[in-house]
Formats: sequence, structure tokens, C-alpha cells
Amino acid sequence: MDPTQLSLELRHGQSPDLKRRRWIIGLSLLGVAAGQIVSLYQTGIIKHLPDPPLGPFDSDKVDASDYAYKRMDTPDALPMIVTYGITATLAGAGGLHRASKQPLLPVAMGVKTLFDSLTTVKLGRDEWQENKALCFYCQVATVASFASLALALPEAIKGAKKLLGRR
Repeated sequence: MDPTQLSLELRHGQSPDLKRRRWIIGLSLLGVAAGQIVSLYQTGIIKHLPDPPLGPFDSDKVDASDYAYKRMDTPDALPMIVTYGITATLAGAGGLHRASKQPLLPVAMGVKTLFDSLTTVKLGRDEWQENKALCFYCQVATVASFASLALALPEAIKGAKKLLGRR
């Protein structure tokens, strides 16, 4: 796509799909922010993660536990930043009519938001089983993932129908 046209469409275009994509970008960047905050703690830059006063939250305990460091020999919040960045990139890729012109993009975004949602459920279950507590920041990302999935579905369905030759 012509970069000038893409810039205009993404910044000024109006459609229900583009509005939902903008929300997905914002929610993905919320996931990035949650990952950044936890990463600061997990790498010793900050010494405490504040939690809401209610609920089963103990972010310090969860994010300092073996659970949080057992994958890829790195704190788990660092890859979280990358994965939500990929989701935001998929939401931002393509122009106003990408479901009809580039149908793989909305399908890929839908699959990625499903992956994000399923991953957060698994990690939340593991988090609870191993620590009997939850990371507040991770649960914010879980809510953002499920909201993104719901927002991604209409355009992903349009893209899948286009790929399958259905209207």
C-alpha cells in the first residue's frame, strides 16, 4: 500500500473495523505497559509493585517466584512486552479496507488475540497454582487480551470469509 495513503487512512479513516483496531492497539499497549512495569521489578530497577488493597493480588510474590523466571532463562515480563507489541503491530497493519484487500491481516490478528487470551488464562492458572496469589498487572493484561479478542472477531470473520471465497 502507498505509505501516504496508509498514513491518511490510519490517522483519519473512519469505519467500525478501524475503530476496533484502534482499541486493540490501545489495549495491546496497555499489555506492553504492564509488562514494562513488571520487568522493572523483575530486573531490580524498582523494588516493589503496588497492588490494589482488595483481592488475591501479591505481585511482588508472584513476579519474584520461580514461576516468573522459569521460561527461556529470562523474567517472564520481558517476552510479554514483545508479544503485545506484535499484537499492536498486527492491529496497525494495513489500510481501511484490509479485510477485503489483505484478508490475512485481520485473520492473523484474530488468531493472535486468541493466542494471547488462551496464554493469559494458562499463565494465570499456573500463577495461582504455584503462588496462591495473582499478579495484578498480569491480570490487567488478561482483561485487555479478552477485550482485544472480542474486538478482533468481526474483522477476522470478514477476512476469513474473503479468503474462503464467501461474501
